[in-house]
Amino acid sequence: MDKIWEKLYSAAKAVQNYRKISDCIDAGGVAAAILSSSGKIYTGVCIDTCSTLGICAERNAIFNMITNGESEIQKVLAIMPDGKTGAPCGA
Repeated sequence: MDKIWEKLYSAAKAVQNYRKISDCIDAGGVAAAILSSSGKIYTGVCIDTCSTLGICAERNAIFNMITNGESEIQKVLAIMPDGKTGAPCGA
């Protein structure tokens, strides 16, 4: 794995931290890191709810990037609950 993928993995793993927020909400089962065109890494975690209002980690990281004034993605990495990387959800 080249160094940028290692950095993305480390950034996502650092925020993953699965936690139960309430009886109906948990967060951090999946984590994502995005490399923007400026070279900055943005992270996010999934937020799962009892309704369909949850959000995937990749979109959460994208929202973080956009909130910080950027809009171009170079790479995306998602970490599944078992610690392995996986395909972004596609939403």
